[in-house]
Amino acid sequence: MRTATTIEASGAPWRETVDFVVEAEHLGLDVCWVAEAWGSDAPSPLGYLAARTERILLGSGVVQVGTRSPALIAQTALTLQTMAEGRFLLGLGSSGPQVLEGLHGVPFAHPLGRMRETVEVVRRVMAGEKVSYRGRHVALPLPGGEARPMRVSVTAERPVPVYLATLSPRMLRLTGEVADGWLGTSFGGRGHHHLTDAIAEGAAAAGRSLADLDLCQGAEVAFAEDEDQLAAMLDDRRAGLAFSLGGMGSASRNFYHDAYARQGFADVADEVRALWQAGRRDDAAAAVPRAMVAATTLIGTEDGVRERLGAWRDAGITTVRLYPAGDDLDARLETLARAITLVREVSTGEGAQPVASRR
Repeated sequence: MRTATTIEASGAPWRETVDFVVEAEHLGLDVCWVAEAWGSDAPSPLGYLAARTERILLGSGVVQVGTRSPALIAQTALTLQTMAEGRFLLGLGSSGPQVLEGLHGVPFAHPLGRMRETVEVVRRVMAGEKVSYRGRHVALPLPGGEARPMRVSVTAERPVPVYLATLSPRMLRLTGEVADGWLGTSFGGRGHHHLTDAIAEGAAAAGRSLADLDLCQGAEVAFAEDEDQLAAMLDDRRAGLAFSLGGMGSASRNFYHDAYARQGFADVADEVRALWQAGRRDDAAAAVPRAMVAATTLIGTEDGVRERLGAWRDAGITTVRLYPAGDDLDARLETLARAITLVREVSTGEGAQPVASRR
């Protein structure tokens, strides 16, 4: 399994974030994804990081479909691929109604069709074609106008892999059908196989197999030295999971709630969402069981984290996206180094593999 992390340019002082990525590369991390939600954008920091790193792959995790035209997404991807000298990965996501409609004024309707058409057009543009396309959501050139099909003038020496961040069954099948990789989350409950099974169905429909995709799953990683410390750490994360179950999306549509429900947590997810929407946020957090936090994160004793990584490996995960806990930069990097060591150990089935020391 490869190792990855995700950063957000607005998540911490920028100089500290850059130091984290540079040191993570030195530790042997394979991929750094840059998030885009309602804070900073993804392409701007990716361009900067391309100049500050040498080996690590850099990806948009994710560019939100609907906030940019497919052609602009392709132009951005080609530009970043050139700047990163072939190290760029294009991650796309449909976001949700709160962000698309509330922040960008873009209708969220038909996310599946919009994603499919966007990927098709992006690939054509990146291939250097003169693009003529007639879809439900994308029409190039604009019908009724004077324009003719165009091709972009920017190119890249290496193809840009396309990853999709998806959770619903139909979106997961689309991922298997059209993408090079999957950016997963909310993974690890008793029914997590439904996620990979749906991707495999889509891959089979396209004449491929699950092994043709990079399955990149992410979670916070933190190490407890004993069970008492672990219990306290899991309690601290209840509120964050309650927000995902009750506060993400809209009152009627929450993809995180649905994903956890399909993995065997339906009763808990319903209770937490109801409490959250009633304004009882402390009660919502208290309703999240420790076992649910533990099952869907990499928080635990070293043996517990090792066991969970083994389950991810057996489920087909090929890249582990690590969100290292820590009160400061040094603590986060220490956690990351420890996690990279465990991933290497679990991947090879051998003893701990050496990780480069801090510079």
